[in-house]
Amino acid sequence: QVQLVESGGGSVQAGGSLRLSCVASGYTDSSRCVGWFRQAPGKQREAVATIDHRGATTYTDSVKGRFTISKDNAENTLYLRMSSLKPEDTAMYYCAAASANSPCAQNPAFIYWGQGTQVTVSS
Repeated sequence: QVQLVESGGGSVQAGGSLRLSCVASGYTDSSRCVGWFRQAPGKQREAVATIDHRGATTYTDSVKGRFTISKDNAENTLYLRMSSLKPEDTAMYYCAAASANSPCAQNPAFIYWGQGTQVTVSS
């Protein structure tokens, strides 16, 4: 059974930093696309960043230059380093994983989701 457990959210002032972590269990392969998503109240969920088995990354435009996605395959852990945080970054953040052998370039469906961790940025 695959489980994704996020941590690291919290409340910070604008300009601050946070690092989110997501520990995966139930699979050990690194071949799948994994990523971070977020959903703010009243808004649709959006993809924030993805990373594939080669380490290739994508970011939504609003976080480029401020957020960094990375993963530790040995620890089966996904990270999202967020800096220069803005109030508009306030949202519930979720990590997600696609099925095995599904490159990010193929826009795979994300079938495994964590429970989310709240990030609140005050001005």
